[in-house]
Amino acid sequence: MSLFTRPVIHAADDFGPEEWHQYRMNSDKNAVFDNGRPPLENQTYQTADQIRATPVIAGNKLFVGNHNTGDLFAFNVLTGEKLWQNQAPNWIHSEMIYNDGQVYVGFGNRFFQGNGIRGTGENGVIALDAETGEKLWTFTTEGEVMPTPAYYEDALYIATGDKHLYKLDPETGELLHKAEIGSTVSMSSPNITDETLYMGGSGPLPYTFYAYDVKKDVFKWQMEFPDVFAGLDDVPPAVANNTVVTTAVTGDIDSPEHWLYALNAETGEILWEESLGTGAFVRNNKSGAPIIYDDKVLVGSPITQTFYAYDLESGEKLWEFENEVIKAPPAAQDGIVYFSNKEGMVYALDTETGEVIGKKELNGILAPSGPVIINDTLFIGSQDSNVYAVPLTDFTKDESAQKTNIASENDEQANTMLYIAGGIAIILLVVFIIYLRKRVS
Repeated sequence: MSLFTRPVIHAADDFGPEEWHQYRMNSDKNAVFDNGRPPLENQTYQTADQIRATPVIAGNKLFVGNHNTGDLFAFNVLTGEKLWQNQAPNWIHSEMIYNDGQVYVGFGNRFFQGNGIRGTGENGVIALDAETGEKLWTFTTEGEVMPTPAYYEDALYIATGDKHLYKLDPETGELLHKAEIGSTVSMSSPNITDETLYMGGSGPLPYTFYAYDVKKDVFKWQMEFPDVFAGLDDVPPAVANNTVVTTAVTGDIDSPEHWLYALNAETGEILWEESLGTGAFVRNNKSGAPIIYDDKVLVGSPITQTFYAYDLESGEKLWEFENEVIKAPPAAQDGIVYFSNKEGMVYALDTETGEVIGKKELNGILAPSGPVIINDTLFIGSQDSNVYAVPLTDFTKDESAQKTNIASENDEQANTMLYIAGGIAIILLVVFIIYLRKRVS
C-alpha cells in the first residue's frame, strides 16, 4: 500500500457520484476526470495572486485559493475555464477540500497577536457550494487556520493558531467539540489514520507532537521534542504500517540541523531518528515534509538541499539526490517520485535507485505544499498565480530523450573511433608500401 501525507478529499469517480476519499492516503484511488480518459495535455489555470496550497481536483473541477488576497477559485479541469470565484477574508494556505458537493477551506495569516495567538485579522474556515461557489457557512476562530482541514466520518477537524482543535458539523458549521492542544499549529495539516488524528505543534516550548482519538475526542498521547526549535508545526505527518513520520529542525538559526523522526503510531515512542545534516537556515516552511510510499520514506530537505529515500522500518538511508531548497512533500506513482524545488523545477526520480527519470521547468516559485497526481497528470500551484497541469508522459519523454541522446553520443563516439582506426590503417599501409619500395630498390 502506498500511503501519503495530507488528508485532502476528492471525488472518487467522475461527474456523478458523491463518493470521496483522501487523495494522498492511497495512490490506487486517485480521482478521475472521466472514466477511461487519458492524461491532460499541459494546461494552465490562472488565478489572482500567489498560490501556496496544493490544488484539489474533484470530478471535473479544480479548486484552489490565493495567498495574499484570499481569492477562491473553481476551474473546469479539462478546459481551464474559470467556473466561479469568491473570496475569504484572509490568506489561504489551506487546500479547498471537497466532500458531498461542498468544499471547505481554512483562512488566516502567520502573524502573531500580542497575546501569543497566531493569526491577525479574521480567522476560521468557510464552506462553499462546489457548483456555484456560494458561501454556505463560516466558522470563526481566534487563531489562523492555515493547516488544511481534515474530514472524517461526517465531521470536519481544524487545527489552529489559537492552540485548539475544533470538530465541526460539515453541513452547518456547528461546533461539535473543542479540544485544547496547548501548542500553536502552523502548517501541520492533520492526518487522520485508523481513527487517530496526528499533527505537530510549536510554542509554547517544547515543540510537541500529538495523537488524538477522534472517536473518544481525547488525546491518546503526546511526544515532546525539547531540542527542536522549528519545523515540527510546519509538517503534515505521514502515516503507514503503524508508524508516523515527521521532520523538524534542531540547533539554532546559525547552525540548523534537519532531523527525520519515525514514531510508533500507538504510543508515540520514537522508533528511529536520523539526521539529514546541517546547512543554511531558510525562511518559512523550514522543515521538508515526508511521504511514505512502498515502505520508503521520501523527503526533501530545505536545509541540506537534498532529496532522500529511507527504509520505513529500519531508518536505513537508501539513496540521496543533491539538488536545491526542497520544502514541499513529493508525490509518487508507479515507482516514480516527483518533487518540486524553489527554482521552479519538478524532478522525477526512480524510487528504488534515485536515478533521474526526467524533469520539467515551470514558472515562479512553486507552492510549498507540493504537487498532486490525478489521472496520470501532475498538478502544482505556483507563486506566479498559476496552477500547472503536466502529463506524467512529459517526464518519461525526457527519459526517452536522454536515452536517445546517450545512444546518439555513443554512436558518434563509435564512428569517431572507426575514423581514427581507418586513418591509422591507411598511414600504416603507406608506410609499409614505402618500406617495400626501399627494399626493392
